[in-house]
Amino acid sequence: MSDSYSPAFSRLDQGPIAKWFWTVDRGLLAAALTLIGLGVALSFASSPAAINADQSIVDPFHYSWRMMVWASMGVAIMLTTSLLSPRGVRRIAVLALLGAILVMAALPFIGNEVKGAARWVNLGPFSLQPSEFAKPSLIVFAAWMFAETQKGQGVPGVSIAFGFWALTVGLLLIQPDIGQTLLITTTFMAVFFMAGVPLKWVAALAAAGAAGVVGLYFTFGHMRDRLSRFLSPETTDTHQIDRASEAIRAGGLVGRGIGEGVMKRYVPDLHTDFIYSVGAEEFGLVLSLAMIGLYAFIVLRGMRKAMKLNDPFEQTAAAGLFMLIGLQACINIAVNLNLIPTKGMTLPFISYGGSSMLAMGLTMGFALSLTRRRPGAYEPGATLPDRRRILP
Repeated sequence: MSDSYSPAFSRLDQGPIAKWFWTVDRGLLAAALTLIGLGVALSFASSPAAINADQSIVDPFHYSWRMMVWASMGVAIMLTTSLLSPRGVRRIAVLALLGAILVMAALPFIGNEVKGAARWVNLGPFSLQPSEFAKPSLIVFAAWMFAETQKGQGVPGVSIAFGFWALTVGLLLIQPDIGQTLLITTTFMAVFFMAGVPLKWVAALAAAGAAGVVGLYFTFGHMRDRLSRFLSPETTDTHQIDRASEAIRAGGLVGRGIGEGVMKRYVPDLHTDFIYSVGAEEFGLVLSLAMIGLYAFIVLRGMRKAMKLNDPFEQTAAAGLFMLIGLQACINIAVNLNLIPTKGMTLPFISYGGSSMLAMGLTMGFALSLTRRRPGAYEPGATLPDRRRILP
């Protein structure tokens, strides 16, 4: 028996799994799997405290067992999706986007209202949040439409993409879900910019976006309330963010230890929106920086690979997906650190939640597929599209 190391797959193997193994970015894959593993570990730290707030559940690790199921399914979706070709990614994205839009349109009639917002559909033991799947699907679809416009064959890709964006945003505002609206809009506009928009259009869109935010402020009372609490915390109840801040401070450099967190017991939604504070209390600044570092690695490495792709669709779609992951992580962490007003948005791959985990698996799977090393995908001299090509 030879003592030399033998890889799992030979480079001469032409099977689909072997090809995938040698072409997928294993660094990005490992980072995503590490974050999912951290999410499962933190669910065991947060579940007992979260159960105390819901006396109807007996098992202290109820959320932990469910998190393991969602994590397994998310990994399966990520790996399966990463096997797709770019054409397969487009097809799945279109189907997922249409399905998400149909379910979102039905939410006012069949949705389950929680805290004044109808964002979920009850499917027995599982609640589906369709907007989670609309995010990556819309980004891929928009990148495809922008790429078709660049070909100059008369396809009104820009109009189609903006039409679907407007429809998605309109359905989100009906729920209402301001956070997801701003996240989707920011990422969509970034993809539009990367697809080759003249700078004068960027300035016009930025002005329109600012006007839209002002309009949302005067239209939705809960948005005004959250902003007022953030700007004037001494004049209102800030229990949620105060408890999260105390938990983060209590963690110090290395944390209290596994399962030793105290302040987490008083943090509302600690296993979902405020899971970051749980990790910071029990594992300290070390784990906090490690998590941030993993997100930064995924975004920076992913964007670097995306910008080297030759195909305009693959380039802008992959960059948009990595940006989506990074922006959502930034929003969640910034809320936990009291840097921005509170918003119910999950921490990618780590927060408890079936829809979030499955959608993040789909997002990362799309990104891994588009950045695989296929023949001709990465050739010397690949650059961003000319900004004069997409619009006259």
